[in-house]
Amino acid sequence: MILTVTLNTALDVTYGVPELVPHASHRVSDMSERPGGKGLNVARVLSALGHETAVTGFAGGSTGAVLRELLAGLPSRDANTKAENGATPAAAPITDALVTVAGNTRRTIAVVDRATGDTTQLNEPGPLVNADEWTALLGRYEELLTGADAVALCGSLPPGIHVGAYAELVRLARTAGVPVLLDTSGEPLRRGIAARPDLIKPNADELARLTGSREPLRATRDARRRGAHGVVASLGPDGMLAVTPDGVWQASPPAKVLGNPTGAGDSAVAGLLSGLVEGLSWPDRLRRAVALSTATVLSPTAGDFDRAAYEELLPRVGIEEHSTAA
Repeated sequence: MILTVTLNTALDVTYGVPELVPHASHRVSDMSERPGGKGLNVARVLSALGHETAVTGFAGGSTGAVLRELLAGLPSRDANTKAENGATPAAAPITDALVTVAGNTRRTIAVVDRATGDTTQLNEPGPLVNADEWTALLGRYEELLTGADAVALCGSLPPGIHVGAYAELVRLARTAGVPVLLDTSGEPLRRGIAARPDLIKPNADELARLTGSREPLRATRDARRRGAHGVVASLGPDGMLAVTPDGVWQASPPAKVLGNPTGAGDSAVAGLLSGLVEGLSWPDRLRRAVALSTATVLSPTAGDFDRAAYEELLPRVGIEEHSTAA
């Protein structure tokens, strides 16, 4: 089982409009709702890849109730997705281990301009989480770690949660002997990396804020020196750069694509985690992560991936090994 932690879950609402015009009224051409927040996006992709997952974090109020109802229906909706080997298995189950809070779960609103593929994102703040709710989360997390093969800690912190929360969760995972991937930003990333996670996955902007450098290889190596066992940096359309104890690789998609990038980084995390638990080599993990990320950009719905595009892209992802030692 792979565990994902989303402290600031969200109900993801996507509106499609024929053309987004500032200061104008719009008729929505299509609309969807999904259980969201980075870790839930990761779990959805893992489920479609056939990996049993459990999700924890916080959910509350009427929005949280809708989120959990949608989460309960995910495996059945994904049951007919085609596997890489050509079979058509049922998607693996997603276990709801969210902790109920008094506050209302946030919504994130994505407005997709169908003419250009550009997305405008509006993110509400999360609910205020109190000390008792955080204690309940810690207890649930430690229980789940006993059956986990890997854990992903993903996304922003809701109000009320201390800035060192991810560092605390990283240390608990390391004590339990469970590989841990951290995907957050800002001060929570800075504190979390000092707790020595097995892997971090910043994007280019997050990496620059962490290290002060925008040169990808220099910044990625610097991030690893700060405490992470390995660093995989998302470089947008240029793919991903991995600095690990086993070597340094850059993976690139076969071509740049246009579409909605919402959830692309979360699909990459799912690729990295699934590759880890399956024992894939670093180049194969990166191929999967880049193919999934690109296929997510091509999906018409935020946070999903285009299965046919993923299968077509996977063997075409380019891998370059850097001669510089990690």
